[in-house]
Amino acid sequence: MEWQYLGRSVHYEDRGQGAPVLFLHGWGCDCSEFAGFFPVLEGRRRLIAPDLPGFGASEEPDEVWGVEDYTRFLEAFCDALGLENPAIVGHSFGCRIAIAFAARRKVERLVFTGAAGIKPRRSLSYYVKVWSYKTVKFLLLKVLRAQKLFERYRGQAGSADYRNASPRMKAILSRTVNEDLSALLPRIAAPTLLFWGTADTATPIADGRKMERLIPDAGLVQVPGGTHYAFLEAPALFSSVLESFFGVQ
Repeated sequence: MEWQYLGRSVHYEDRGQGAPVLFLHGWGCDCSEFAGFFPVLEGRRRLIAPDLPGFGASEEPDEVWGVEDYTRFLEAFCDALGLENPAIVGHSFGCRIAIAFAARRKVERLVFTGAAGIKPRRSLSYYVKVWSYKTVKFLLLKVLRAQKLFERYRGQAGSADYRNASPRMKAILSRTVNEDLSALLPRIAAPTLLFWGTADTATPIADGRKMERLIPDAGLVQVPGGTHYAFLEAPALFSSVLESFFGVQ
């Protein structure tokens, strides 16, 4: 299905009937990321999964969005589809939006897996890397005027998510990844289930433990050895958790 937001096309899946459950995918993914788990709730719930703007079949925003912009998008999307008090299942980047949304709107319940939103602690090696990057940038752009060479270096230096993104989405990633949403977590009133891999390097298990402390009604399920995609690595466990949390018999 298609919907228009600020003149841009947004693709989404909408199936079933009942109380709504929103699925918000992670960075670089699309609405199919949770498709394997739809059967767990299908037949009992209305399942809605958008391609967030800039991902999948949805057009990119026409400006560099931050978390607030994506949250306003989600609010407009829910209003347009008549989604009141939705449950939300999110992964990584999708959880950033869900955190801001749930901090100011009523939601039934939340399931976060590998949730982003805690600003990472920086090691000395990180600051050395940043200093090196800025030094090379200065030399290539200001001294040698080598724009193409710098672009090649920047592509190699960044993360896979950064390298694979368009110029605008790279700017959005740089902006959102530095937003710390910790202050919003205590405002979440909905029951929240956190599903986390202990070997997650993108959003470390320490982030999950912090969210468990700060969200008033939260519980943490840890997957030993699981990575940032623990829910896909342990699908039977994640399905069982969804069934239990949503009261599916």
